[in-house]
This record gives sequence, C-alpha cells and structure tokens, in this order.
Amino acid sequence: MGGIARQSRTKAAPLPDPAANPGFVSLVSAGPGDPELLTLKAARRLAEAQVVLYDDLASGPVLDHASPQAELIAVGKRAGRPSARQDHVNALLVEHARAGLRVVRLKSGDAGVFGRLEEELAALAAAGIPFEIVPGVTSASAAAAAAGIPLTRRLTARRVQFITGADVTGQLPGDINWAAIADPAVTTVVFMGQRSFPELAAGLRAHGLPGDTPALFAQSVGHPDQRLVRTTVDGLARMMQAAEVSQPGLIMYGPLAFDI
Repeated sequence: MGGIARQSRTKAAPLPDPAANPGFVSLVSAGPGDPELLTLKAARRLAEAQVVLYDDLASGPVLDHASPQAELIAVGKRAGRPSARQDHVNALLVEHARAGLRVVRLKSGDAGVFGRLEEELAALAAAGIPFEIVPGVTSASAAAAAAGIPLTRRLTARRVQFITGADVTGQLPGDINWAAIADPAVTTVVFMGQRSFPELAAGLRAHGLPGDTPALFAQSVGHPDQRLVRTTVDGLARMMQAAEVSQPGLIMYGPLAFDI
C-alpha cells in the first residue's frame, strides 16, 4: 500500500498582542457610527486603550466602549472647518506610542477606504512603532443595508467600485477613468463627492450614462439623524447644486435595486 503524502505546514506567525507590546498602535475601524456595528476586536481594543485619537464621525456612542481612564483626543477632519493637520495626527500617534502606551487610532467606516490610513502607517513604520489594522464596516455597505438594497445584483451589477469625488485640493480629480465610472452595469460608490457631484454628473452624461440612472444619497448612516434619499443621477446633481455641504455624505449610483 502506498503511504499517504503528508504536507508540512508552516506555523502561522502569532497575531500582535497589544498588552504584550508597550508602545503599540491599533488602527481601529469604527464602522458607520452605530456602536452595534463595531467588531468584537474593535470594542476590545477600545476597552484596552490608554489613549484614543478619534475622528468626528467615530465619536458619540462608539466612544462609550473606551475605558473611563483612557485619554480621548479629537483629531477629526471636516470639510470647510478647522481640523487637525495630518502631520500633527502622525506626531501624536508616535509620541504616545513612544511613551509606552497602548494607543487606538479610531477611524470612521473602514480605515482602509479613503481614510488617510497610508500616511499614518508610513509614520508609524518610519518611527519603528508596532501596529495593527482592525477592519470594519465601510459606510458603503452600511448605506446599502440601511436602504435595504444589495451592492451587487446577479444579472445587472456584477461589479462594485469605490471612488473619491475629491482630490487633495478638494476638487474633482483630473485623471478620472470616465469609461469605468460611466459603466451602467456597475454599482459606483462616491466618497467625499457632494461638492463635485454636479460636475461629475455632467461628465457621466457626456460619457453615456443616462441621467435617469438610479442614485442614492446617504448621510449620517447609523446615527439617529440618518438620511437616505432615493433619486436619480440628474436629480441628485440638482440637489447637490442647491445644497450647502455641512456634513459628509455618501453617493451611490448604478443599477440599484430600488424595485425591491
């Protein structure tokens, strides 16, 4: 009888343990704002933290999971309002970690989706500070769930794309792949796009996307003042043209399942 070939397994590297690593940073995703949408790991890291640097959109009831002894530092950014500079946030992370503290950088949504995560990782790596990333519910998934629709559809939306409606200057990016974002068979989610959406919508129409394509505008998802507007690309462009942007919102368009 032939023997059974056994494949050797490489032992997985142990997961980081903040408690065993003084001077450790956890970059924690807070989700859309509903504390019940925090992951168990996110809640545990908040409870263990000695310092929490948090975004505006990751505050409120989410911070109730932090230890009463933790130092809470607001470092949020809001369009058109005074906010912490990114280099200042980076310096605070390094400073507190070098002091031997367990630090949580609490970011709204999923930290890896348009959350300036790269800048903070680069600063920590350059300073030799150990860190981990705790993923979470992105606002795109939360908005679709709140509206009662899927992000994908088996026959009409087999792809989802996340784009930003603003470059580093706050304007519509100049290197847009119009063919991709005007594809009528794709669910497109626009982050930070309220100010630029009228211009974006004009470009979409010019590249063949019908103006009556379904669109969703979502604001304060997961909060008591949550707002969901079901409309069209043209309707949303008119709405954004007349609106004064006072708080962030998420835009979604494509073959959305509004018929459910």
